[in-house]
Amino acid sequence: MNQMTTNSEPEILVEADGPVRLVTFNRPDSRNATSVTMHHEFLSLWPKLAADPGARCVVVTGAGKAFSAGGDYEMMQLSLQPAGRWRNVDEARRLLVELVHFPLPIVAAVNGAAVGLGASFLAFSDFVVMAESAFIADPHVAVGLVCGDGGVAWPLHVGLLRAKELLLLGGRIGAAEAKAAGMVNRVVPRDDVLGEALDIAHRLAALPAGALQDTKRALNMYLETSLAGPVGHSLMTERYSMASEEHCEFVNRQLGS
Repeated sequence: MNQMTTNSEPEILVEADGPVRLVTFNRPDSRNATSVTMHHEFLSLWPKLAADPGARCVVVTGAGKAFSAGGDYEMMQLSLQPAGRWRNVDEARRLLVELVHFPLPIVAAVNGAAVGLGASFLAFSDFVVMAESAFIADPHVAVGLVCGDGGVAWPLHVGLLRAKELLLLGGRIGAAEAKAAGMVNRVVPRDDVLGEALDIAHRLAALPAGALQDTKRALNMYLETSLAGPVGHSLMTERYSMASEEHCEFVNRQLGS
């Protein structure tokens, strides 16, 4: 593969494998937790990939043992400030819009824990390959936050009653359970995750681009129309919950203050 980005310590890597673009969360020492910079770069990435004339499919994975462990302490601190809350929520909203309208198929290669942003991203992917040892979790409610982004799409995948259980209790969802619930397409040994995802991506990339992309657009209309109300409400209330006593206590405990 040919790496397409060059930074001193890039938090997101993009490599070309023929018509497939491999996107890697590159903070393995923090289990690919999302920093402020990484969140902004991830949002900015999708228009660039859509404009890449040689790209036909995108695979997203994580470096090291995790897919993505959610927001890091910097993101938590930012959420305690009014301006930071607006930025976080606005970027989350814009990211969901980018993902819903992204024309190319997205394959998630879930090599490890998918929490927070990681869990949200899967709900907007087109194909999900997950390691047998991996899990999904959305702990928003447990840390005093309204579930404001990808979790509100879970009812479309698993049904309303099951989604309520998963989001309100916030427990871990193992690979076998995730597949049975309809959140994951395939479960494979961890060492096979990326290879399986790339194989699927190349199969998708070889299909007629126009038919593939317009079919994806049609299917994503279910996401767009179903989430118009829930996303707006949940993101706005999540912003307010970032200033709640429960969430501030959680952040201060994490920061040791």
